[in-house]
Amino acid sequence: MSAARIVVVGLGPAGLDLLLPAARAEIERIPHRYARTARHPAVTELAAAGIEFSTFDAAYEAATDFASLYPTIAADLVARAWEHGEILYAVPGNPGVAEDSVTLIRAEAGIDLEVTVVPGLSFVDLAWSRIGRDPMAGIHVVDAAEFVPSAAGRSGPVLIGHCINHLVMSDLKLALLDSLAPETPVIVLQRLGAPDELVTEVALEDLDRVITPDHLTSVFADTGETSVAGDVARLVALARRLRGPGGCPWDADQTHHSLTRYLLEEAYETVEVLELLPDDAPAGDIDLDAYARVEDELGDLLFQVVFHSILAAEAGAFDLADVARGIHAKLVRRHPHVFGDVEAATADAVLANWEQIKKGERSSTSLVDGISPGLPSLLYAHKLYRKAASVGLDPDTDTDGFVRMAQALRELEIAAGAGQTETALGDLLAGAVVVARSRGVDAESSLRGWAARFRDQFVRMEQRAAAGGLELTAETGAQARQLWNDVEGESR
Repeated sequence: MSAARIVVVGLGPAGLDLLLPAARAEIERIPHRYARTARHPAVTELAAAGIEFSTFDAAYEAATDFASLYPTIAADLVARAWEHGEILYAVPGNPGVAEDSVTLIRAEAGIDLEVTVVPGLSFVDLAWSRIGRDPMAGIHVVDAAEFVPSAAGRSGPVLIGHCINHLVMSDLKLALLDSLAPETPVIVLQRLGAPDELVTEVALEDLDRVITPDHLTSVFADTGETSVAGDVARLVALARRLRGPGGCPWDADQTHHSLTRYLLEEAYETVEVLELLPDDAPAGDIDLDAYARVEDELGDLLFQVVFHSILAAEAGAFDLADVARGIHAKLVRRHPHVFGDVEAATADAVLANWEQIKKGERSSTSLVDGISPGLPSLLYAHKLYRKAASVGLDPDTDTDGFVRMAQALRELEIAAGAGQTETALGDLLAGAVVVARSRGVDAESSLRGWAARFRDQFVRMEQRAAAGGLELTAETGAQARQLWNDVEGESR
């Protein structure tokens, strides 16, 4: 026989009329009784009948979070079982439903510790009858405090328990509003099985306005085919935690302006790793190592989008869901050849139509008004040519580009001053952009790719010099040139 025994019983969702006889018998038989909380109708009624419990309400008051609370409760109960030989532990509802302390106690069961569980009626059992839904039809049950990670990627009917206060209810409402319309009806279930039971249908936007939640409050919502929370939603929840109370001081100090440098850095680093992919990617052979770097940098870039969206939500302007809805609507609007009756059989026709739609959206008088002057110059020139091409002013042929560059080179040869040199050099670079566009290449990315190759080759040259005991200085040009040629030849 075991040296110690814990009998776990479920108190049901309300008073003694919903307490199962087997649980009542164990409660009356075992003198050393513990309840997770005294805030339960059955505990109150049993106390009136002379059956007392020691509770863990004081532990709840002292705990900073549930993650540390439940292991403390489980460890204390195991110690009590060793002290008394047999104890009873009573929990609300069913011990097998949303009871982390019971899960931890079961994990301690072994040769010297027996754990027996007597089931009870759960609030979810009453919920099915109140909302008229069959749980076998695929209803998810999640905890409100962990709604976003628990419901990640799920859709359809969901029962959300433990909506214990206004803060939890407000967070739940905001999470649901990321995917559902404000007028979506939800059902609030309170104190099921008790004399003051309430079942109320309200609009989602009113969830935390007209309802006074307590520890016996749950919410039912049907999201249809809409996913109420996914991996991106979990990232948003993480970012909110980092910025919120008890989070990261650095994250809490950031503003939109302080983050701009990081947004630029992550964008450039993403471009850098994209340049490492094969020229025909995603076609051809898959370089998993290169794609792993792309995945990592895209994650950093995505976090910047999430961070700015959270700051905007704090200002009451918009959130990430608004950003997603906005770009979804914009893409549908700008693809009338897909979602409407506009004809656009070629990529050039699509781009021409796209530019005209953008001009109309901005109520602009010029197609070039929307180009940011802060863009890198090669990218700025590329966009200017693209705008020109949308109205038929298209210099995008190799011949035109080579003619422009040849003329610019001649002008450079005879340029007499800095001003003329600068103008001719601009013409030369513009011709390069024409050639790049005609061959489907981005000139900005091409130059960055060249710079990356130059940097790698320079580092290899330095390593070669160090291995040969040569210290590179301004006076070692001949040796450096020879090393450079050697490294360059190996790279070809």
